[in-house]
Amino acid sequence: MAGLGHRQDRGVMLPPLDEIDGFMVRPGFYNSEGAVPTARGVSFTIHSVGATGCTLLLFRPQEKEPYARLKYPEAYHIGNTFAMLVFGLKIDEFEYAFQLDGPYDESRGLLFDKNNVLLDPFAKAVTGQRNWGERPESDEGFVYHARVVENNFDWGKMTFPEIPAEDLIIYETHVRGFTRDASSGVTAGGTFEGLRQKIPYLKDLGVNAIELLPIFEFDEMESARVVDGVQLYNYWGYNTVSFFAPNTSYSSVVEHNHEGDELKLLISELKANGMEVILDVVFNHTAEGNENGPCFSFKGIDNNIYYMLTPDGHYYNFSGCGNAMNCNHPIMRKFIIDCLRYWVMEYRVDGFRFDLASILTRDQNGAPMPDPPILQGIACDPILGHVKLIAEAWDAAGLYQVGSFPAFRRWSEWNGRYRDDMRRFLKGDGSMAGTAINRIIGSTDLYDPVHRGESASVNFLTCHDGFTLYDLYSYNTKHNEKNGWNNTDGDNNGNSWNCGVEGETDDPQIEGLRRRMVKNAFATLLCSRGPAMFYGGDEFCNTQFGNNNAYCQDNIISWLDWTRLEKYREIHDFVRYMIDFRKRYAILRKKTKPVACNLPEISIHNGYPWNGGTDSNSRLIGIMYAGRDEHDTRDDIVFYCMNAYWETLVMQLPELPNGLQWKVCVNTSVEYEDGRDMESCTEFYYKKTLKVPPRTAIVLVAE
Repeated sequence: MAGLGHRQDRGVMLPPLDEIDGFMVRPGFYNSEGAVPTARGVSFTIHSVGATGCTLLLFRPQEKEPYARLKYPEAYHIGNTFAMLVFGLKIDEFEYAFQLDGPYDESRGLLFDKNNVLLDPFAKAVTGQRNWGERPESDEGFVYHARVVENNFDWGKMTFPEIPAEDLIIYETHVRGFTRDASSGVTAGGTFEGLRQKIPYLKDLGVNAIELLPIFEFDEMESARVVDGVQLYNYWGYNTVSFFAPNTSYSSVVEHNHEGDELKLLISELKANGMEVILDVVFNHTAEGNENGPCFSFKGIDNNIYYMLTPDGHYYNFSGCGNAMNCNHPIMRKFIIDCLRYWVMEYRVDGFRFDLASILTRDQNGAPMPDPPILQGIACDPILGHVKLIAEAWDAAGLYQVGSFPAFRRWSEWNGRYRDDMRRFLKGDGSMAGTAINRIIGSTDLYDPVHRGESASVNFLTCHDGFTLYDLYSYNTKHNEKNGWNNTDGDNNGNSWNCGVEGETDDPQIEGLRRRMVKNAFATLLCSRGPAMFYGGDEFCNTQFGNNNAYCQDNIISWLDWTRLEKYREIHDFVRYMIDFRKRYAILRKKTKPVACNLPEISIHNGYPWNGGTDSNSRLIGIMYAGRDEHDTRDDIVFYCMNAYWETLVMQLPELPNGLQWKVCVNTSVEYEDGRDMESCTEFYYKKTLKVPPRTAIVLVAE
């Protein structure tokens, strides 16, 4: 049978040994995980250290009560593994779950209950939440079932792009929010298919990696509530239900037993258009929550192994979401690596961003470890050998490891220091110029290139968590009242500036300043060393109306408003130009070969040539990059200049060798237009001294 090499059909001619509840069975595949179909039936395997007995439940599709209960004979239990092959099952005719018997002692973290219906941790598809925001039954009677998936998607000769990490321009987005609004113009808004229909837009923009907020099956109904007549959900999806299953509500069509095909098609076409796919993964906690949360999977299988527990059996809460996964336990380590391998092998994923990754550095008691086994295991795994590994190097309990995350020469980090320091410098704070220079040239104070390479610092100014870039320059404070927590949630230190008026305004001067600040941010980000990332919609000034914690807003607050693409077409075109500019000049992204004229690779010129000094009043900086790409015969010399002051300042440019002249490519004080001569729009004193307008970035190249 084509495409079923993983079915372990060896031994399918072995005869049944027992009959249970009318089904013929024999011991299954102990070395497998979950449900594995064969030509004659399905093998069901589950591991539990503490369980004393196991029962397999079979359900008719969408039915609540099982039509069969198959208790595993003792002979089908080896070590901590139950495995049973059930003959005669057709994968489109049933759903399944488990029940595990064993001791119940909350003080020891043992929560076995033979009546509890448990979801297979290795389920490839989960039933019950096909339609966003809907459940087929009340919460009281709701249980998750798993479905067996037919994996026969044809990847053809597709290969991994393997774009060098330092060359990445990452576009972070939410699958639903990207196209959910009707203004997106797609035929399947809010789905994988809707995103696929926007690939031409993304390709034209020039990004080469798409980072998707959580797409594993999650529970958007967790903490669902109504505030001021608006239905709120767990919209972002940072509450995983099943780590091996795609979110079925993100599919535009019913995919029973073929769950994931639409996602695979999306990934395949993104790769065909030169874009890698990075998944935001949440291995720090699950949707089971704390003592008051549901028990539908890990809690009922081996609660005291999968979660970090206090000595009296309560949950450590380093995630801020009720529980914390015990990631450095050998069983959990294997689970995580198996999961990552699966998404690489079956979905051809190119990389992972690990949410609250500092939790992965903690031992079972919550203490940080210098060399966490899980991080080393991921870094050294052969299947994961070429995928991007990006850590959000902090957690919700105050462990902040930006610059010190255990990297094993593989891990990159979301550089939160870049975000915070550059936000402060760009809005004009004092005493930030020297720090800003260091952030732009690669944060070498945090990441020694000798030990961390050229791509350890993933630079960003915005992401899903916080203000959009437009809002960063439209609001002094957060406006999260619609979340229902009296504006107490969200970051209070966003380093934003409203440019003179809080929120929307018709004042053309303020609106013009906001546009300039957005362009300054993009010019700076795309002239900084290290992978660059920005939040989807920032390229056309999408707004969340001042909400900097829109995790629960499934509405226009979180959805991209594509009508703003026309309103802010100039910003979009400027971003597209800057992305192309970054691609053309390798020296902006990484260390290259020395230039023939012996200029240093990076030099600082703050106001006048070769002045590297700064003080508390410095707000004008100049950085010159010089080098030659290994694939090029030309010397590249690029000069980035930023005046974060509120008055015009003067920048004297350094002399160029060999008759070269400075050419202005970027001037954010001038309205951008494709093909516009920026040189004629820029004021000089003589030929080598720039008049840099207030709050303006200027970029020049040597020609």
